[in-house]
Amino acid sequence: MPEIEGYNFPDDLLYHKEHMWVKVEDGKARVGVTDFTQKLAGEFSYVEFPEEGDEVEKDQVIGSYETGKWLGKIYAPVSGTIVEINEEVDDDPSLVNEDPYGDGWLFVIEMSNPDELNELMKPDSPEFQEWIKAEIEKHAKK
Repeated sequence: MPEIEGYNFPDDLLYHKEHMWVKVEDGKARVGVTDFTQKLAGEFSYVEFPEEGDEVEKDQVIGSYETGKWLGKIYAPVSGTIVEINEEVDDDPSLVNEDPYGDGWLFVIEMSNPDELNELMKPDSPEFQEWIKAEIEKHAKK
């Protein structure tokens, strides 16, 4: 698992500029927040999910989360229909902190335009490396 300045970014995932990750499974996108986000935000205490059946557009704010430090926004990294939310995270939001890339996933989108995946970043790309280092510099060093 690639690590950049102490933050993990699995290389089998794609990344959205608003710190969401995507795992493609059978034409669907499983989505969560990155390790960077959960470490920076602190312990998740509440997640406001989109509803199953909601139509979402890429880059749209579709939910939010609360921690002891702040209120954050959840973005749709791709367009489509919400087909599943993680009930376990709904019951225990701290799962996002414990396992952001596993049990702490947030929802699944049935993609309406899989070509949008090409707009997401791969962790080994120069674009991702530059972007995440700038984000770490901007946020984590405060």
